[in-house]
Amino acid sequence: MKTSETPAPATAGRSFRLLCSPEEMPCVEALLQAQGYRFEPEPFSPFCRRLLDEPRPLGASLAAFFGYIYIQDRSSMLPPLALDPAAGGSVLDICASPGSKTGFLAQLVGKNGFVLGNEPSRARLATLRANMHACNLLPVSTCTYEGQNLPLRPGSWEAIQLDPPCSGWGTVEKHPRVMELWQGEKVQPLVGLQRLLLRHAADLLAPGGKLVYSTCTTNVAENEEQVRFAEQELGLERLPLTPFPGFVWEELPGGEGTLRVDGQRSGAQGFYVALFRKPAGALQSVPEPLPVQPAAGPARRGGKNAAKREQPGQELPREALAGPCCDPALLPPGRVMLYGDQVRFLPEDAARLLPPDMVWQGALLGKFAGGRLHPAPRLRALLPRRPDAGTALVLDDPDELTALLSGQSRRTALEGREAALWWRDLPLGRVSLKPGRVVATFS
Repeated sequence: MKTSETPAPATAGRSFRLLCSPEEMPCVEALLQAQGYRFEPEPFSPFCRRLLDEPRPLGASLAAFFGYIYIQDRSSMLPPLALDPAAGGSVLDICASPGSKTGFLAQLVGKNGFVLGNEPSRARLATLRANMHACNLLPVSTCTYEGQNLPLRPGSWEAIQLDPPCSGWGTVEKHPRVMELWQGEKVQPLVGLQRLLLRHAADLLAPGGKLVYSTCTTNVAENEEQVRFAEQELGLERLPLTPFPGFVWEELPGGEGTLRVDGQRSGAQGFYVALFRKPAGALQSVPEPLPVQPAAGPARRGGKNAAKREQPGQELPREALAGPCCDPALLPPGRVMLYGDQVRFLPEDAARLLPPDMVWQGALLGKFAGGRLHPAPRLRALLPRRPDAGTALVLDDPDELTALLSGQSRRTALEGREAALWWRDLPLGRVSLKPGRVVATFS
C-alpha cells in the first residue's frame, strides 16, 4: 500500500461550502464572523471553508438559515470537483439525496447549467428538494426512480455523478457500528446494486463523456474492484485524478489513478473517488423498454397516489413574475410553468435531455394567485441586485435579524404587501408588510 502525504488540515473541525457568487463571498463571511464563527479556506476549492471556532451549532447560523452555506464533510466535496463539469453544462446525479454533491454540481455548472438529481427513496426525495430550495439552486430539477431504471435516453449525458449506496466504512468515527453491520455476505447485495448502477450510468453516458464514481467506504470490493468491473465489463476508460491538496491519500493495488482518502489523517471521512471516460467510438446498447406511464407534468405525488400525475402545466410569460421582490430578468434560460397554483422553473436543457413521458419536478418559485406571483419567502435568487429604499428592509445587526426570525415584528415606513429583506449588501428573501410593521414569514 502506498501513502501520498499532502498537507493535512491543522484542525479537525467541520467544513462547509459558500453558496454565493464570488462577489457575495465577503458579505457571507462577514455575516458568519458577526455571529462569532471563525474559519479558514480549504486548499482545494475557493467555495470551501473549514470551521475553526463554532460558538453555536453552525446549522443554526443565519448564513445557514438563508441558504448561503452548506455543511458538508470535506471528502464529500471531492466528487463534483473530480467530475469538473463545464460551466453551462448538464449533469445527472443518479443517487442524489440529501443533495450535498448535487448542490455543488449546480454551483459548478452555474445558473445557465442543468443538474438532474434523482433520488430512489421517496422519503429522502423530500430532503433533497427542501435543501435545493433553501439553497436557491434553480438549475436543479429532481425525480425519483430506481437508479438502474432511470428512463433516460442512452448516450445523452456528457457528465454523470454516481455515489451509490455503500457500506459506509469510511464513516466509522461517526457510526461506530457500521463495520459490524456491513461485513461478509451482507455487503454482496450492495456490490451487486453498484454494478447495476454503473452499467446503466455507462449506457446513459455520451461517447467522450465523463462519469465519477465515489463511495464513503474503504471496502476494496466496493472501490478498486468496481473500477476493474467498469473497465473490463463496461469498456470505460480510467482517467487518472490529480490528488487534491489538504488530504492524505492511500493507494491499494488496482487503484492507480483513483483517490482513496485516509480519513483519520485527513480529518475527514474515509472516501474513494474514481473518474471514467466513455470512449468516443463506443457502441450504445439498446435497452429494453422501461415501464414508464405517460406523464402530464413534472410533479409526482407520494403515498398511495404516487402513480397519479399533475394536470398539464401552463407556461407563464416572464413578465407575469415581475414585482418588488422578483426580477424575472435574472432567470436563467428556460420556461416558467404553472401547475395548479405552483410556479416552477424548468431549465432549458431539460427539454433536450428528458423524455416527454418522464416524471420530474423543477425548482419552486412561488405561488400564483390574484393574477400575480407570490414569491417563495426564501427565493432570493430573483431579488433585485441592489436594495431599493422604497421596497427593501436593510438590516446591519445580526441580532435584529434573529429577533425578526423569532417572531418579533418590526416598525417600518415601507408600504405595500411585501418587501425584500437584506443584511447589508446581501439579499436574504421576502418579508410581509402589515400596516406600519414588517413580519417574517419564513417556514
